[in-house]
Amino acid sequence: QVHVVESGGGLVQAGGSLRLSCTVPGSTFSSLSVGWFRRSPGKEREFVAAISWSGQVTSYADSVKGRFTISRDRSKMAVNLQMNSLKPEDTASYFCAAGDLSAHTRMLRSSSRYDYWGQGTQIAASL
Repeated sequence: QVHVVESGGGLVQAGGSLRLSCTVPGSTFSSLSVGWFRRSPGKEREFVAAISWSGQVTSYADSVKGRFTISRDRSKMAVNLQMNSLKPEDTASYFCAAGDLSAHTRMLRSSSRYDYWGQGTQIAASL
């Protein structure tokens, strides 16, 4: 069983920054692709960003492109999501997911392709 843990959520003013971290302890981390998804009240879960197991392929939702950056920290067995210029519409529960999946962008963006999910962390960006 792969254990996925998110951290770094919180409350921030619009325009501010936060960094989320997703840790996947264990030797399997290097072989797993990782994605971030979010769900706002009354909305469906949506894709935010993803990074392949190698770190060579990344993908972003249009709504966060240019503001969010996803990266791997192999020394800490973690994937970080740097979120800048946060907007009120970024307010949501953010979930990290990991899985042994192809590095194709379409696969990385599909929540059904991920096997392991964290419990989620809350982000609130206020005006």
